[in-house]
Amino acid sequence: MADVPIRQRNNASVRQTLSGTPKTRILVAGAGGVIGRRLCRMLVGDGWSVAGTTRSTDKASMLLDLGVEPVIVDVFDAPSLLGVVRKAQPDIVIHQLTDLPPALAPEKMAEARIRNARIREIGTRNLVAAAIAAGVKRMVAQSIAFAYAPGPMPYREDASLNLDDPDIGLSARAVASLERQVLTAPFEGIVLRYGKLYGPGTGFDRPPGDGPLHVDAAADAARRAATCGKSGVYNIAEADGTVSIDKAVDTFDWNPDFRLGETER
Repeated sequence: MADVPIRQRNNASVRQTLSGTPKTRILVAGAGGVIGRRLCRMLVGDGWSVAGTTRSTDKASMLLDLGVEPVIVDVFDAPSLLGVVRKAQPDIVIHQLTDLPPALAPEKMAEARIRNARIREIGTRNLVAAAIAAGVKRMVAQSIAFAYAPGPMPYREDASLNLDDPDIGLSARAVASLERQVLTAPFEGIVLRYGKLYGPGTGFDRPPGDGPLHVDAAADAARRAATCGKSGVYNIAEADGTVSIDKAVDTFDWNPDFRLGETER
């Protein structure tokens, strides 16, 4: 299927205001991940004050070098997470938490899927509760665009997820829980259904399959969603006919061809 034309992105700073009031503070949960560290670099460059969570002291040093206030916390430790979010006092939380092996190593994926599902369900529950308690106004959360049930393509955001599939069902049910928690919370909730990631840090130099997504474009979508768009679900992938990205392009003025410069990575 032919690629869908994407209009040229505006290269000006995408930092905006939320509800008419200038906002300065963002917490990125999972800031040390492959998307998180790119996103943090973008947000700092846009002028945001950024705090970022990680479980690793090594990654904390890396975040500090990026201009991010690092916070070491385990998302499953609900009381500690609550304290961290309250102390950070963010206006916006961006949820980029995952637990997957480098390059999605096949021999490790069975256990990783279980861990990742736990983060999406229980980790999200703890993060949402902490965000509510801290008075957060908006949350942007990572989901996936490759858990749709078989049907006509390109898949739109209202298509059913493949909840009962023996292979993808565990992940599909976990992201369904994540999405429901974010979208029903008393703040503006944005869910970004990411395609199959490739690019630096992912272990994949080339698009790995249908509905691919470069990590730089994934981070740019989250950066834009921090201040753009109504609550809801948005497909974020390249326009290869697998999923419809019209909603994200129109709402965020997002371009899947976005790439960071070499000096920005």
